[in-house]
Amino acid sequence: MAVESLGKERHVAEIKQVLVPDIGDYKGVAVIEVMVKVGDIINEEDTLLTLETDKAAMDVPSPFAGVVKELHVEIGDKVSRGSLILMMETSAAAGPAEQPVATPVVAPTATAVQAAPVITPTVQTVASGGQAHASPAIRRFARELGVDIAQIKGSGEKGRVTKDDVQLFVKSALAQPRGAVGGNGLQVLDMPVFDFAKFGAIETTPLSRIQKISGANLHRNWVTIPHVTQFDEADITDMEAFRKQLGNEYARQNIKITPLAFMLKAVVAALQKFPKFNASLDGENLVLKQYFHIGVAVDTPDGLMVPVLRDVDKKGIVQLAQELADISARAREKKITANDMQGGCFTISSLGGIGGTAFTPIINAPEVAILGVSRSAMKPVYQNGAFVPRLMLPLSVSYDHRVIDGAAAARFTAYLAQVLSDIRRLAL
Repeated sequence: MAVESLGKERHVAEIKQVLVPDIGDYKGVAVIEVMVKVGDIINEEDTLLTLETDKAAMDVPSPFAGVVKELHVEIGDKVSRGSLILMMETSAAAGPAEQPVATPVVAPTATAVQAAPVITPTVQTVASGGQAHASPAIRRFARELGVDIAQIKGSGEKGRVTKDDVQLFVKSALAQPRGAVGGNGLQVLDMPVFDFAKFGAIETTPLSRIQKISGANLHRNWVTIPHVTQFDEADITDMEAFRKQLGNEYARQNIKITPLAFMLKAVVAALQKFPKFNASLDGENLVLKQYFHIGVAVDTPDGLMVPVLRDVDKKGIVQLAQELADISARAREKKITANDMQGGCFTISSLGGIGGTAFTPIINAPEVAILGVSRSAMKPVYQNGAFVPRLMLPLSVSYDHRVIDGAAAARFTAYLAQVLSDIRRLAL
């Protein structure tokens, strides 16, 4: 390699291992698609392969950009976290030119695995003619082209939809006269296309990976789940006074007691009294869960993430406050794993620290309900013949109307407000 001058940096080839990152509790997962081959030039976050369990398929994105030098998996192989996928040649800056340069092989470490991109599972959906089998990458490709994948007949193994199937479907659709409705399966008009630059200065920025993933999931949940939202208010005057007292006691230990820790305990109490809210739909069956894992929506610089706190019913307020602080920090620092975001029964989305009086949160499927919390405010409340100032907290509970009816939702929300209003009901 030519060296221009001493002291200047130069770029050398570096060989890195690409491993299967954290895929939760799954082991021996089947490889159903390999998207790359030796010699391919790939970008960071390009899909390398697709894994499939008995319930879901998931893409494995590349943590680096470079050239594939060796491929160590093929269709039909069984892999787990840490399995070697391929060897990649990347470009890395070396030190001063007069220093000898080695070509290291990065060994698998726990840190390297945790730093790998989060895997996004996509559960296969059922179409009118049976199951539409396709990997997440193919489903994403179809979505980008505005195609309802359930309408495509797969030519791959076991009827799996391939990229060629999607392309042929699009070519066939383009050959037909254009109708008044779009081809996205919802029978609605196509979205209008504008050249925004004609109207003034613009700036275009790409969506983050988290925004792409969460956006697609939120869209699916909104259009496929019949949402209804029940609104109520909780008198948290006594709870807030006790929270401040508790916060003062633990301030020396750098433990911040937030209202969300109390809400977690109150939600569990409501879920125990109304089990349908702690359930999931599985075809024509309702799965009632005996555990209480609660998801908490976290606002990160890259978008919304929902880490899960496990066994909330077995933990006290102080422990929950500590876990909330830890998992929220890890989410914002991009240190969260796929396993940290799995297994939730119910989700809380709190905007109280920002503002607002009410909103309609979107259900986090396969859950059947979600709690939205807005900013508390002092209000005059009529008690014992007089108006007294009380701190009122707005609650918004969205629920799946296929599982929960309006009367049950009203009872659930009213009971939740009652628990928050009387902290003696919360076991510390």
